[in-house]
Amino acid sequence: MSQSHARYKEQGSEVGRRGRRLSRGRFTIRSLAPLLLAAVQPWLMSPDVRAQTGARPNIVFVMADDLGYGDLGCYGQKQILTPRIDRLASQGTRFTQCYAGSTVCAPSRCSLLTGFHSGHGRVRDNIPHEIFLQPDDLTVAEVLKQTGYRTGAIGKWSLGNPGSWGLPTWQGFDYFYGHLNQDQAHFYYPDYLWENEKVDLLAGNRGEKRGEYTHDLFTEKALDYIRANSTRPFFLYVSYTVPHYSDHSGRTPDVYLVPSDAPYGDRDWPQIAKNYAAMVTRFDRDVGRISDLLEELGLSSNTALFVTSDNGPAGKGGHDVGFFDSNGPLRGVKRRVTEGGIRVPMVVRWPGVVPAGATSDQIWAFWDFLPTAAAMAGVPFTGETDGISMLPALKGEPQPESHEYLYWDYGHVRSRFRQAVRYGKWKGLRGATDAPIQLYDLSTDIGEEKDVAAAHPDVVKKIREFIESAYVPSPAYVKK
Repeated sequence: MSQSHARYKEQGSEVGRRGRRLSRGRFTIRSLAPLLLAAVQPWLMSPDVRAQTGARPNIVFVMADDLGYGDLGCYGQKQILTPRIDRLASQGTRFTQCYAGSTVCAPSRCSLLTGFHSGHGRVRDNIPHEIFLQPDDLTVAEVLKQTGYRTGAIGKWSLGNPGSWGLPTWQGFDYFYGHLNQDQAHFYYPDYLWENEKVDLLAGNRGEKRGEYTHDLFTEKALDYIRANSTRPFFLYVSYTVPHYSDHSGRTPDVYLVPSDAPYGDRDWPQIAKNYAAMVTRFDRDVGRISDLLEELGLSSNTALFVTSDNGPAGKGGHDVGFFDSNGPLRGVKRRVTEGGIRVPMVVRWPGVVPAGATSDQIWAFWDFLPTAAAMAGVPFTGETDGISMLPALKGEPQPESHEYLYWDYGHVRSRFRQAVRYGKWKGLRGATDAPIQLYDLSTDIGEEKDVAAAHPDVVKKIREFIESAYVPSPAYVKK
């Protein structure tokens, strides 16, 4: 990292700051002391003692791409096999009201890593692709790195191209392997991937060869990372690309390939459905491999393992969302701010801390991950964020602080601007800036079928106020 970039990344306000709206300060002895103590204390203990005391857990966050709320057996899927994630759910807690950061990939990842919803975040849409993280963006990797964690990101990045400030290695990650540009991530047999800031040419995919499947490469790199960092606290963010389907299907049908459609080859399904199911089961298998390695290395008891998806299932690209009922009881798909586009599965296992075999209806969202991870590391986050630490909810304890509301928007570029608010049991939707607000009672209408706005004008008024206060215009986007 260059000296100028390091200077941009100097932190103030202990482990948190927001440079765009908060003044940037320098560390003092007083502010450094708790960080240094937090970083040194665990190293005074052996790995076994650290595991027994639960000090500074490893954090592994695994995310699928376009996996629907209903695509896992533990969330009601009947046809696609997901035994390993289902087992994790029995060993941990299944959250039924967790929300992605957005209904599409780039802003959802921005929300996860920086702790802001789309009304405040840097990256708010997939287009234009020149909007990337900047020096004054603070990521969860930077927060954890300050407290002594090793930090790794593997898979789909979406938040910075070569030459930009948004590179993972310039945003707090010690190691990166995968796709920088989200459009390249549509392809499972590309010519190259990125390793840190260098190109890794994939000789097995040159010409007509299809020898190196990116998902499998990501899994091997993830396993290697865990092995290499098994004696110190680490954060590993694995952002898989399955079961995403490319929007370029008509021109490049090869993007639909998966090395094998097993165990679904003999099913009387369309081939695209076999491929999709095989991708989901492959994801499940490799989540299991990660879990197995943690167990083998004696890390499982002190590792928090999160499994989720970046948004709802894709409604385009050839796969019929209804074939497997991928959005379950929810309405809508990716690119919609209805529940099917933003509510995602979330399974968390952390033995002895997260209750086993439990189901939680705690309402939370991706922007809560940053303050939650900081709390897990033992250093409460004091910077500006839309998030709240959900550590009590993870532990199965009463959550003392909860959101008054959650906010999403989508369509800053090339499509109608849509907004949504979750307010207790209520869900408000506005399909355009001048459109009336629709209102749904999710406690009785999870499928958002009956608009009850006319019967609850006071709630509609409140949601309108939330929408107006949550959305802060960004000069990088033109609202439609």
